Amino acid sequence: MGSSAPALAHRAFLFDMDGTIVDNMAFHTTSWLAFFERHGHVLDADAFFRDTAGRQGREIIAKYLGEDADHASLLAEKEVVYRELYGPHLATVAGFDALIASARRDGVGLVVGTAAPDENIAFTLDGLDLRHRFDAIVGAADVERGKPHPDVFLKGAQLAGALPQHCIVFEDAPLGVEAARRAGMRVVVLTTTLPAEAFAAFDNVIAIVPDFSALDVDALFASVAPALAPHHQ
Repeated sequence: MGSSAPALAHRAFLFDMDGTIVDNMAFHTTSWLAFFERHGHVLDADAFFRDTAGRQGREIIAKYLGEDADHASLLAEKEVVYRELYGPHLATVAGFDALIASARRDGVGLVVGTAAPDENIAFTLDGLDLRHRFDAIVGAADVERGKPHPDVFLKGAQLAGALPQHCIVFEDAPLGVEAARRAGMRVVVLTTTLPAEAFAAFDNVIAIVPDFSALDVDALFASVAPALAPHHQ
């Protein structure tokens, strides 16, 4: 009898999307600032990023425009601004395609775990013809709680058929690193968005790199033993 369950992946890579697969966080910040300025809020770019990186769009809108705001229509408005700004620059971070090709040859499961809405996932992954390269894609619509809660990574690991301690997460934001820590997963940090010092407090970071080009699949997994115990919250 056939089954819809995925084949067991003994190891898995989980990738945040924005700022990790693509180096786009400056465009997100710029589009958020332009959006909020239209709605009467002039915000400092650095403070805004520190306060919101890794959070879902509806959380950001609620923070600045209130819980009673029309989150869906406002988020759609902001995403139009973002796509207009970033569309001409859409590209993967250096070394990403080679790393996932190597991982696939080694039987490593591949997952996207992002705070982005479905429309943004489609814009990025379909725009780069990447969707078919992944075993699972988990976005804002698939979990109740965004990062730093571990839900997005735990669900991604489950869909890939991998235990949390056999997963490595790729992230660019402290909230995402904390989400991985709570899930019991080790992290490779990309400094596309923040300098290495921003991650000094985390004990689950195994590497900090500017891009994917120097990473080796076997070396990464050799560095995760013994794995962290889960910190589910």
